[in-house]
Amino acid sequence: MTEEKKVTSQDEETLEEVVEEMADEEVKEDKPSKEESKDDKKRGKLFNKKKELKDKKDEIINELNDKLKRSMAEFDNFRKRTNQEKAGMYVVGAKEIVEKMLPVVDSFERGLAAVPEDEEQSPFVEGMTMIYKQMIKALEEVGVIPIEAVGEEFDPDLHNAVMHIESDEVGDNIIVEELQKGYRYKDFVVRHSMVKVAN
Repeated sequence: MTEEKKVTSQDEETLEEVVEEMADEEVKEDKPSKEESKDDKKRGKLFNKKKELKDKKDEIINELNDKLKRSMAEFDNFRKRTNQEKAGMYVVGAKEIVEKMLPVVDSFERGLAAVPEDEEQSPFVEGMTMIYKQMIKALEEVGVIPIEAVGEEFDPDLHNAVMHIESDEVGDNIIVEELQKGYRYKDFVVRHSMVKVAN
């Protein structure tokens, strides 16, 4: 009986030692070792550095995208502006040529208006009439058209009033006579019509 008790007490002591050792090991497991904590810190720093690098890359990418979009917009604006300037230069050049041609048209019209009736059928007059019609047709094909005047209401954008008359037959501001024909080239007035307007 006594031997059994001794064995039991020894067993108890051994058991207590084992339990203490296990408790110490659990505490050690709960507390990270210095080496483990250093590794964790390194991992955290690496993660933060990677995050910072990623953020910087994103910023650089966004900056480059922004610069690219701005450059593309500037280039598109430059292209549109250049096309408008080219079109404007073409219109200005064509307008100058038309302005120089109009006195020739006026001379033809005055010359043909001065032909006596008995000479209207002569080959020379017919030839001049054909040349005049050909010139007018060529001007119309490039966009030059005469401005309507007689019977129309006076428009300062199209007409130049050089004379006024009192008339009860027509209303106010109505053009009664055209002294010189005006012309438009597309949407631009090349020469205003010189007109006589009723008050």
